[in-house]
Amino acid sequence: MAGAHMTVRLCIVTALVLASAACGKKADTAPPMATPSVTANHTRIPLGSPVEVTYKFQVAQAAAFTKDYRVLVHFLDADEELMWTDEHNPPVPTSQWKPGQTVEYKRTVFVPLYPYVGEASVTLGLYAPGTNERVPLAGEAAGQREYRVARIRLQPQTENVFLAFLDGWHGPETAADNQTVEWQWMKKDATLRFRNPKRDALFYLHYDGQPSMFDTPQTVTVYLRDEVVDTFQVTTPDEGIRRISLKAAQFGADDMVVLRLSVDKTFVPALVKPGSKDIRELGVRVFHAFIEPQ
Repeated sequence: MAGAHMTVRLCIVTALVLASAACGKKADTAPPMATPSVTANHTRIPLGSPVEVTYKFQVAQAAAFTKDYRVLVHFLDADEELMWTDEHNPPVPTSQWKPGQTVEYKRTVFVPLYPYVGEASVTLGLYAPGTNERVPLAGEAAGQREYRVARIRLQPQTENVFLAFLDGWHGPETAADNQTVEWQWMKKDATLRFRNPKRDALFYLHYDGQPSMFDTPQTVTVYLRDEVVDTFQVTTPDEGIRRISLKAAQFGADDMVVLRLSVDKTFVPALVKPGSKDIRELGVRVFHAFIEPQ
């Protein structure tokens, strides 16, 4: 009996300690500097597919942003485990945001091939790079000045149009610090094959290049069944996303369709970069190629 009383007393003491700790935790009473919101063009998103995300910040009337903060975006599974991020700098630096202003912009995010299907949540914050400083915002707090701003549902990759990388590609590579970032370098000419969607579609090409290797920009030409459907130049080392509208009639009547990428200039790293032993012919680097039926 004495042991039972001791157990009860220990439970009560433990509960009081936990309650005291919770009460001792200071509430965030700092006035919010902005109200964030996030919307996506799809709420049901197959793995591997692109989603157009709209970020919106309603700056508070009394807010004064004196620093350039970075936008912290986390995509979490149902267990609150981090799946991937979309950290970025807003197109208008926060130091230029004005009281009462609405800052709105869009970003295309490719959902990684993460081993999860189901409900997911999106949290957002603003932080000063190189510090632990975060900005108080209005909204449902998720802890550490991070706020819940949206919910989506991830679907299996089988919902997508599958693209096969055929001739003219080097093997897949992944970033050393993030295994969800994958790419393939193309040679001078490279082909993709996919099943005919038999309706209008949008072709997404997520790419980058190394224009410093050339005196003039590379020109990339996109062919569909030998018809030129797009031409563009690689002028910066930044990643770009090309969206190319394709009509159903352009796919023809065959069950399978071949799309070809061609670049006018390539380089061999071993010939232009001191110390490099890479003898591959490289054109542009492709992170994602995706067909989205309309």
